[in-house]
Amino acid sequence: MNRFATLEARAPVTLYHDGHCPFCRVEVAWLAKHRHQERVKLVDIQSSEFNSEEAGRSFEAMMGQLHLKDSQGRWFIGMDASRALYAVLGYRRLVRLSCLPGLHSVMNAGYRFFARRRIRLGQWWEKRQAKLSSRD
Repeated sequence: MNRFATLEARAPVTLYHDGHCPFCRVEVAWLAKHRHQERVKLVDIQSSEFNSEEAGRSFEAMMGQLHLKDSQGRWFIGMDASRALYAVLGYRRLVRLSCLPGLHSVMNAGYRFFARRRIRLGQWWEKRQAKLSSRD
């Protein structure tokens, strides 16, 4: 896939997310209120109604990285899923910037690092937020 393929994602898209991930929940809440929310269908892969086989992917793979499917049936995975999502939402300049040589690779590596640690980071973040809230 070429670096700029994510700019070709077509709405509506289906975003498969981990409903147990604290960071994913924050992002999904933002998406649910977004002015272009009709362009995105949100699917929680932790829901009892979700069947990964119907989606044509393994649950383990979907838990490992973000998955997005566009209206043309194209899959975008990992950082490319984020890029495709933001392109569909109208942030094409930001996506184009993230596709530049060097930055593209760094962001992909950063995403993989984050994805592997998102649960532990999310637990730490929730504890930190709770401490900050209790001080108020």
